[in-house]
Amino acid sequence: MEPTTLKAALGNGLLSFPVTPFGADGEFNEEPYRDHVGWLSGFGASALFAAGGTGEFFSLAPEEVPRIVRAAKAAAGDTPIIAGCGYGTRIAVPLAQASEEAGADGVLLLPHYLIDGSQEGLFQHVKAVCDAVSMGVIVYNRDNSILTAATLARLCDACPNLIGFKDGSGDIGLVRQITAMLGDRLTYMGGMPTAELFAEAYLGAGFTTYSSAVFNFVPQLAQDFHTALRAGDRIRTEQILCDFFYPFMDIRNREKGYAVAAIKAGVRLVGYDVGPVRPPLSDLTAEEEDMLAGLINATRR
Repeated sequence: MEPTTLKAALGNGLLSFPVTPFGADGEFNEEPYRDHVGWLSGFGASALFAAGGTGEFFSLAPEEVPRIVRAAKAAAGDTPIIAGCGYGTRIAVPLAQASEEAGADGVLLLPHYLIDGSQEGLFQHVKAVCDAVSMGVIVYNRDNSILTAATLARLCDACPNLIGFKDGSGDIGLVRQITAMLGDRLTYMGGMPTAELFAEAYLGAGFTTYSSAVFNFVPQLAQDFHTALRAGDRIRTEQILCDFFYPFMDIRNREKGYAVAAIKAGVRLVGYDVGPVRPPLSDLTAEEEDMLAGLINATRR
């Protein structure tokens, strides 16, 4: 998919990150992944991100990512597939190239490993990945990888295939500066954990969409919330927040890493054998899974 076509597609609706299934041997389990991605592709997501944050990119070996991308492409029909990418530049560049060869429509450049980088270092890192591929690239502002508006503007000038900006920092002042300075040069995506909790604020800051983790197991509810948000139906969005998202947040906040583990538990509870999370994450307790099951069942009434 041409970068400009992907850019337009990304801004047209909801996005999500399928979880990555692991079998009893701890290896990538392709069959339930294809089944799950195929199911999700029927709920109107504008794009799905293979081996992204909710897909446990941080616990995957780089050589696993292209296989996951191929499986997603085979199962997703016409839904664009964006590949996760990251680590240092010497890993990120060949990983982005391998994902493009595997059929990815674009790449999401997740924060690099461990250290804080200077703005010049971040510029060179992102530019190297953009220069290495012809597909669209999305940068992710989060944690130790925070691009300023000025650096992002330089990258937009230098990299025609830089098409998207995703924010997980929660710095509304910075993201508003970016959207004001760069206008429609990029597609802007919210990327806070459980993004629905912040979606209204990001919409007001000029963002057009966000990635929904809960789309993994309650895709219709996620779409209902997104539709109500875009329609300005505050009564409906607040009802969904109170009935589902705030109780889900309480489960998610019980332990570090549950922003991913709780999603994977939800996918298991709706019938997909996606297995456990990989260390250093840990799975929900039986009691917590029961709490989540009750929440999911309440959405079906």
